[in-house]
Amino acid sequence: MNIAILTNEYPPNVYGGAGVHVEYLTRELAKLNDGAHEVNVHCFGEQHADDGNLHVRGVEPLGEIDARDARHDKFFDAMQRNVVMAGAVASNADIVHGHTWYSHLGGCLAKQLTGAQLVLSTHSLEPQRPWKEEQLGTAYHGSSWVERTAYENADGVVAVSDAMGRDVQTLYDVPGERVRTIHNGIDLDQYRPRPDEAVLEKHGVDPDVPFVLFVGRITRQKGILHLVNAIEHLPDDTQVVLCAGAPDTDEIAREMDALVEEARAASDARIVWIDAMLPKDEVITLYSHAAVFVCPSVYEPFGIINLEAMACGTPVVAARVGGIPEIVVPGETGLLVDLDQHEDGFTPRHPERYARALADGIGELLGDPDRRQQMARAARTRVEKHFSWRRIAEQTLDFYETLLR
Repeated sequence: MNIAILTNEYPPNVYGGAGVHVEYLTRELAKLNDGAHEVNVHCFGEQHADDGNLHVRGVEPLGEIDARDARHDKFFDAMQRNVVMAGAVASNADIVHGHTWYSHLGGCLAKQLTGAQLVLSTHSLEPQRPWKEEQLGTAYHGSSWVERTAYENADGVVAVSDAMGRDVQTLYDVPGERVRTIHNGIDLDQYRPRPDEAVLEKHGVDPDVPFVLFVGRITRQKGILHLVNAIEHLPDDTQVVLCAGAPDTDEIAREMDALVEEARAASDARIVWIDAMLPKDEVITLYSHAAVFVCPSVYEPFGIINLEAMACGTPVVAARVGGIPEIVVPGETGLLVDLDQHEDGFTPRHPERYARALADGIGELLGDPDRRQQMARAARTRVEKHFSWRRIAEQTLDFYETLLR
């Protein structure tokens, strides 16, 4: 079949889980059935690559739009690229598969122009991310409208977790028979224990002191501010490594700066803040050395970052939200912390209690090295059994075939 993938992120422009998903899914789709299927990726950027039956074409905006609010620039940029994408999709496409609202308008247009089946993946849903209005201004209402319109027109929906499958039905009235849960995956050869003390020393991490690790963007969704607030409740000899960059807004960047300084003043814990998005191989090394990985997200459709840590043999302490309970088995591969969300569904009802609960979970594992080792082995085994990208690609292709039938 002829498969068109529409996406904002694609290497080298990857900053979140959706980009990771698309990178590995397209690679594995292209391998299935001895390379029988044409996989055409239309993405934001200047990419231009052909690797057998996998073709990648970057899409540039048509020009600048004089927006009345600078926060609207990203929205107008995406809409322009979507029009170009729709025109670039081959007329004989069988499947048009969109990833995140950034590409969904292009998918809707391509469906009408080609007659292809429109598939959407639920990496996130705009109604569950109200903090995005800080970043987009009233363009958040535009992105929400695009997303709703796309789900109303989709022939099939890939939910990255059962939780997201329920959400898309509740929020957008998508019939259950159009939704299939297909989890994210992991490259088991790439993500495996790969210690290298030189990488730790390069970033100021003491290799002789067990450390707690966070990896992710500085955003409300990822809950990093709650983790920083938890530091003062950790044992004094704890080393905390925050691999955190790319703040959503200047406001949250300033808030992060202030909280880290407060944590340093209130605690004897050693805090190492790597204010950058590191190369993948260095992140894998951090995972491999970490005693505990922490995922304090307040919203997490799946939580691919937990898979990455587990594949590197690291137990996880994470919030019991979204798709995370479908990855982390409490007591076996890590611990889950109850978030006790506010009635808005997005923020902790008691932020101080949440920070304390995170600290308690981290402290429990830090104080029991033998248990950590057992969890590390179980984590790697679970990932190998359930979350290979080959398995995810086969399930995705089967869903395509079902829709075409």
